Amino acid sequence: MSGSGNLMDFLDEPFPDVGTYEDFHTIDWLREKSRDTDRHRKITSRSKESVWEFIKGLLDAWSGWVVMLLIGLLAGTLAGVIDLAVDWMTDLKEGICLSAFWYSHEQCCWTSSETTFEDRDKCPLWQKWSELLVNRSEGASAYILNYLLYVLWALLFAFLAVSLVRVFAPYACGSGIPEIKTILSGFIIRGYLGKWTLLIKTVTLVLVVSSGLSLGKEGPLVHVACCCGNFFSSLFSKYSKNEGKRREVLSAAAAAGVSVAFGAPIGGVLFSLEEVSYYFPLKTLWRSFFAALVAAFTLRSINPFGNSRLVLFYVEYHTPWYMAELFPFILLGVFGGLWGTLFIRCNIAWCRRRKTTSLGKYPVLEVIAVTAITAIVAYPNPYTRQSTSELISELFNDCGALESSQLCDYINDPNMTRPVDDIPDRPAGRGVYTAMWQLALALVFKIVITIFTFGMKIPSGLFIPSMAVGAMAGRMVGIGVEQLAYHHHDWIIFRNWCRPGADCVTPGLYAMVGAAACLGGVTRMTVSLVVIMFELTGGLEYIVPLMAAAVTSKWVADAFGKEGIYEAHIHLNGYPFLDVKDEFTHRTLATDVMRPRRGEPPLAVLTQDSMTVEDVETLIKETDYNGFPVVVSRDSERLIGFAQRRELILAIRDFLASSQRRMF
Repeated sequence: MSGSGNLMDFLDEPFPDVGTYEDFHTIDWLREKSRDTDRHRKITSRSKESVWEFIKGLLDAWSGWVVMLLIGLLAGTLAGVIDLAVDWMTDLKEGICLSAFWYSHEQCCWTSSETTFEDRDKCPLWQKWSELLVNRSEGASAYILNYLLYVLWALLFAFLAVSLVRVFAPYACGSGIPEIKTILSGFIIRGYLGKWTLLIKTVTLVLVVSSGLSLGKEGPLVHVACCCGNFFSSLFSKYSKNEGKRREVLSAAAAAGVSVAFGAPIGGVLFSLEEVSYYFPLKTLWRSFFAALVAAFTLRSINPFGNSRLVLFYVEYHTPWYMAELFPFILLGVFGGLWGTLFIRCNIAWCRRRKTTSLGKYPVLEVIAVTAITAIVAYPNPYTRQSTSELISELFNDCGALESSQLCDYINDPNMTRPVDDIPDRPAGRGVYTAMWQLALALVFKIVITIFTFGMKIPSGLFIPSMAVGAMAGRMVGIGVEQLAYHHHDWIIFRNWCRPGADCVTPGLYAMVGAAACLGGVTRMTVSLVVIMFELTGGLEYIVPLMAAAVTSKWVADAFGKEGIYEAHIHLNGYPFLDVKDEFTHRTLATDVMRPRRGEPPLAVLTQDSMTVEDVETLIKETDYNGFPVVVSRDSERLIGFAQRRELILAIRDFLASSQRRMF
């Protein structure tokens, strides 16, 4: 067999075990399942031989639950640390706490003995940069100094983030969910779930969210949790040597990531099932639930929000919704579907331009430029200056007697004697109208800047920016319906359910419905989205409006294209992902593709009995296919199997090695 030594050149790395796959290859699901079945059969048979083997069998059976426990603990801990660090660094752009510089604005003022409830955001211990540096809190000079330092802090955070990603972990950029979907479908991307990626993504996620860019941490937290799952899988041979079993762990880790991102353990399990997982057996459902539970419990123990709740945007609405309100809810669903279509098309066009032009050669400059524009435009508007999570929380809130937001600046009736939690609809004051046009400007800015922000070479999530767009649109619609009902309560549509002096419309509910609609329009989620929203807000009785908006947004968005943002980025990056939800309408038969045309060489196949080792080696050298069909014979090309190219090379290697040992 002359030249057999060159056969090994077809492999790009030293010979591993037969079960190992190359980078950017897909796994063989049937082989992985068969290997796991054989392993389980051996453990079962050995467990009857001795007590020690029986204990080893029990440890193997419980190893899956141990991995889920560890994933939940680490994912919950990292999420809590990220939340605390983001709160502190976001406030650091505006000022510092004199008593303890590591305190955020809220922590600093609530620990101060001089803080009053009316001025709970003001205390002597918290000083803006102008007060600290030039001892002035008002005036043009103080405003300009605070403005300048706000922009400089944002640029510093963004520069550190993109530099760390570029130098240490290029895979830490982006949302991570498109790649997670591809990996769970069986694709191999070495290093994407590695320890360096985990460390750098955790650190840079804090930096980019604190910089004020129009992105969120929720999507990247799924990537962080999957990195945790991959790390703990490598500690157990049951998962480290079986790529199919490893993907069961990663599916559960994705559920834990959403659980800590939104404080929604049930929504996390449904998100993994509906959105990211490719293979989801029943035992994975149980383990996903357990991992999400442990992660949520760990986050609750850390209590990063200081309110002893898991939910991020807790709401307490005291007014039921009415059937007539379904119409504006559906209109918000239409807006969400249109926003999702606009965003996906514009963002994909911009990302394609980035990949195909010289723009992609300067990722650091791109991040710095987008950060500078974001910070400069965002600072004058209070609704874009604050963090996006705080903005959504303010938009979701109902207007009680103790609220000090501009959105609650209504004209009060001095003769009102109703209890605090049943405040009737009132005419809007000057603050509400000011807030409306500020929200309109913020909405336009968020829509435009998010298109250019998502996809840069930094960790970037899309959940929170999409929710912010919908919440701003929903709050404005809610205020409009509220004022319409107040001033025209005698109209036929309001007459039956909205009487003078009654609490008829809740604008915060419209913000919540709008947030769900826009998030659904971008991601095309339905069931998991509704569950996440009511877990996120605690608004269990508002499931029907959420369902109506989610379904409407999906219908409208699907009318313009079936792909969500994650599927669009998968296709943009060229990943080999076959979505189980796709429908193929091709009418081509396999024989039309496989039969050689006249003048072409015959099909490259392996025959069952008539081929020698030399024939197989020649076939491998003369072709570059990744696998070969196994047929009965050249005369009867009836398919009986399939052999992968790599396994054939390894088999020939083993055959040659054993032949040499026999010769000596």
